Amino acid sequence: MTTLANSGTRPETYYAGAYWGPRRESPEECAQRAAAFFNLLAACEPLLANWNKIPKPRGKGRKTPLMPPDLPTLTEAFRRGVNREPGGPPIERLGLVLSAYNDGPPGELVSVSTHCGAYERNNNVCVLSLPSKGESAERLITASMLTDVARSMALAWEPDWAVAMSHAHRDLQDAEGESDIWLGWVTYLSRHLGTVPPLPAPVRIEPVEDKGTLIILTPERFTVANPEHVALARRVRELLARAGLMRRAGADPRG
Repeated sequence: MTTLANSGTRPETYYAGAYWGPRRESPEECAQRAAAFFNLLAACEPLLANWNKIPKPRGKGRKTPLMPPDLPTLTEAFRRGVNREPGGPPIERLGLVLSAYNDGPPGELVSVSTHCGAYERNNNVCVLSLPSKGESAERLITASMLTDVARSMALAWEPDWAVAMSHAHRDLQDAEGESDIWLGWVTYLSRHLGTVPPLPAPVRIEPVEDKGTLIILTPERFTVANPEHVALARRVRELLARAGLMRRAGADPRG
C-alpha cells in the first residue's frame, strides 16, 4: 500500500492491478508469464528488479529468490500454490497463486500477488503494491512509471483490463456504481473489448503492440483531492461507457 500526502488532504494510497476472466493455464505457462512480468518490471526501475517468493505459511521458511527468473523455480512455486482444501486434492479450476516481495528498505516494500490459471467461471488477477514512503515512492508514483507498469502487465499477462490508481479513486467509483471496470490514473483495455474513442485533453492514448490501449488521464499525479481530476475521470468514464468499454465483469480483489 502506498501513502502519498497531498497538501491539506488525507493521504492517498496507490496500486496497480491486472484482471482477466477464466483462462486455464498450467504451472509452466503461469511461470512463463510471471518470468516475462518480472523481467519487464526490472527494466522499469531498479527497485522492481529484486523479488523473493513469500513462503506459505507467510513469514515462515527460507527466502526463495526469484530473480533472475528461473522457470523451474517459478513453475514449482505455482505448482505449490494450487488451491486445495486442507489435506485434500488440488482444486484445479480455482487456479494457482504466487506471492512475492522485494528487498526494499522499511516502508518501501513492493509486493506482487498473482492468481492465474483459474477457469470455469473463476477469474484471474495480478496486483502490484507500491511503496508507502521515501524516494522509491516518489519515483514510482508518476504517470510515466505507472504507464510502464501497466504496459508490463498487459504484455506479460494479456489481461482484459488493468489499472494503476489510488484506492480512494477506486472506492469513489464503487460508491457511484457506474461501471464494472475501474478507470484509473492509467487504464489498459484489451482490444477485444472494443475501440477506444477520442478523449479530451490532457488524456493521452497509447497502443500496446496489437494487444490493446493505454489511457493516461493526466501527466500530473492523479488525486481525488483535485476536483478537476475527478471531473475529468467521470467524463472519460462516461465516454468509454458510451463506447461499451466499461461493462466487463472481472475479478474483484482489493489491491
